[in-house]
Amino acid sequence: MAGRGSLLSWRAFHGCDSRCSPRFAPSPMSASVFSASLLFSNLHVFLPPVLFPLPCLCSPHLRDVLPSPLSWPSLQRRWAPGTQCITKCEHTRPKPGELAFRKGDVVTILEACENKSWYRVKHHTSGQEGLLAAGALREREALSTDPKLSLMPWFHGKISGQEAVQQLQPPEDGLFLVRESARHPGDYVLCVSFGRDVIHYRVLHRDGHLTIDEAVFFCNLMDMVEHYSKDKGAICTKLVRPKRKHGTKSAEEELARAGWLLNLQHLTLGAQIGEGEFGAVLQGEYLGQKVAVKNIKCDVTAQAFLDETAVMTKMQHKNLVRLLGVILHQGLYIVMEHVSKGNLVNFLRTRGRALVNTAQLLQFSLHVAEGMEYLESKKLVHRDLAARNILVSEDLVAKVSDFGLAKAERKGLDSSRLPVKWTAPEALKHGKFTSKSDVWSFGVLLWEVFSYGRAPYPKMSLKEVSEAVEKGYRMEPPEGCPGPVHVLMSSCWEAEPARRPPFRKLAEKLARELRSAGAPASVSGQDTDGSTSPRSQEP
Repeated sequence: MAGRGSLLSWRAFHGCDSRCSPRFAPSPMSASVFSASLLFSNLHVFLPPVLFPLPCLCSPHLRDVLPSPLSWPSLQRRWAPGTQCITKCEHTRPKPGELAFRKGDVVTILEACENKSWYRVKHHTSGQEGLLAAGALREREALSTDPKLSLMPWFHGKISGQEAVQQLQPPEDGLFLVRESARHPGDYVLCVSFGRDVIHYRVLHRDGHLTIDEAVFFCNLMDMVEHYSKDKGAICTKLVRPKRKHGTKSAEEELARAGWLLNLQHLTLGAQIGEGEFGAVLQGEYLGQKVAVKNIKCDVTAQAFLDETAVMTKMQHKNLVRLLGVILHQGLYIVMEHVSKGNLVNFLRTRGRALVNTAQLLQFSLHVAEGMEYLESKKLVHRDLAARNILVSEDLVAKVSDFGLAKAERKGLDSSRLPVKWTAPEALKHGKFTSKSDVWSFGVLLWEVFSYGRAPYPKMSLKEVSEAVEKGYRMEPPEGCPGPVHVLMSSCWEAEPARRPPFRKLAEKLARELRSAGAPASVSGQDTDGSTSPRSQEP
């Protein structure tokens, strides 16, 4: 067997050589060379590269004609447009058309090239697009929460000192756990294995901080453990290895494995730009990209927000604020995309009718409906849908934000935290939250939008609103509100949840109204990153 073939050189993929490019290398291939290529390729399937470094064993001629293992149909991983991936190596000297990147960068797949081992991607930080070899990528995974993710897998709660000693067997210097103090309720105990003993250090509360020796103070237990992992200070030895509580897994390890753990050294914090469910939101920069950052220092709150962050990793849509990653340091830093024009309420109030026309109001409403349609398709309930939680981007795309209350459908929530004027009657009365209660809130949001940011139920107290709505009161349409939009918001306020339209129908009607207003609706089924909304997948 002899002839010429156009086989992809795999040299660029093995070890992620920075000289890589999507080139083909025509080369004469004799029968003996072809047989050798099959031999080496089959060996490469069964032997790991560390044990069998193929480039070292093959002649230069073979290296030029053997196809990349990543290009073999049986081994190749195909990613759909919209898939987020992490780069596995560095590529600082790209050829024309290629993308420069560092190890650990996040990119979004835009499309597969004809050469199936290459993709056109968009870099999350720089926004640049270019070609990138499949061998340089691994998929960014959604966080798994089974078993439960824990920021403090070493925290064992209410166990006795004797139980702690049993947990820290066999002896190992630096093996540790933290428990609640049985003798001093409210305090904690750091238990450390050293030599043949287990040393118990009482952790005291002093002026809102924690301390062991009353010389060094910490914001929380995570801060304390981080400190003594680097410097033994007043304790017997540095903390080396945590004894994990059964049924939990380390949030840090899982975040790193799935590609969501970011580096604190690359983050610069700036001024406060907002207030969210879990605290202040700061402006910042991560690797030169503008970001919004929430820093949660309280142990309990940080753990609660981590649970919500795990949900956010599963959601990718152009009308949802994008999670970029998480940093674990003195609590929890949640790093999100920066949406430059702020929340929708302030955007409308500061511009008014003179600068924002009806078509733009319809466009914003459609964007929100599409984002909520996506959440609805994922069986997720926002629970706090309001114009204050909608952010507007530089190119006037409205994005749903603040998933502090978003959870899979279920009953029950602390009523003291409910935004009464936006909350459906069945949620206020019975704690029943579903996508239909979100639809009610969307009706109130429509009223906010077409009133240019006015507070709903003007001049009414929360108690008056609750009682009036229960008796059937509904707000009058804002001045200048199109009739079809008022009909739409009224349909959202049906007393019977089952009679309220799904977000899919709301989005369809808003798109139709937008076209009637003489403005093109956004392509509802296609996201900017190439992913599709649920509606586009229907026949």
